[in-house]
Amino acid sequence: MSTDGPAPKDEPSGVDLARVALRAAKEAARARGDAAQQKKQARCGGLRSGARADGRDPMALGSAINRLITERGWETPAAVGGVMGRWPEIVGEDLAKHCVPQRYDEDERVLVVQCDSTAWATQLRHLAPALVARLNEDLGHGTVRLIKVLNPGGPARRYGPLRAPGSMGPGDTYG
Repeated sequence: MSTDGPAPKDEPSGVDLARVALRAAKEAARARGDAAQQKKQARCGGLRSGARADGRDPMALGSAINRLITERGWETPAAVGGVMGRWPEIVGEDLAKHCVPQRYDEDERVLVVQCDSTAWATQLRHLAPALVARLNEDLGHGTVRLIKVLNPGGPARRYGPLRAPGSMGPGDTYG
């Protein structure tokens, strides 16, 4: 019998040995490359944006604002601000012309609304419970607990030629 016949199946052939050696060399090169990359990043002061997407890449403005709002816990004030922008849609055009939201107190969960006449202030006070329910549907339960209605301010105080400086009006002459 000749010894030049086919190799036994238990021993790897030369091609298989070459594949195993190549795979080991690639893994070793990859490990050296990763270590070199980490050293380079440490020298350069951190990671640099490259061809692949990562957290430092630019993002759309809307996405950036939404991320900031979430990180800072500003969801409720931002939502209430959106309601103030959509006020005419929520309360109706007639009421929106005469009653304007002024501010929202997050701690007390109170929406303060200024009306331009006492008649509209009274109307808003009657509609307040339904309006609170509508706002809470939009913003989430318990976001607005109360609507505080402010009456219109009085007329501006006039200082004319017949006024004494520092006078408080007719009330300061009685006592």
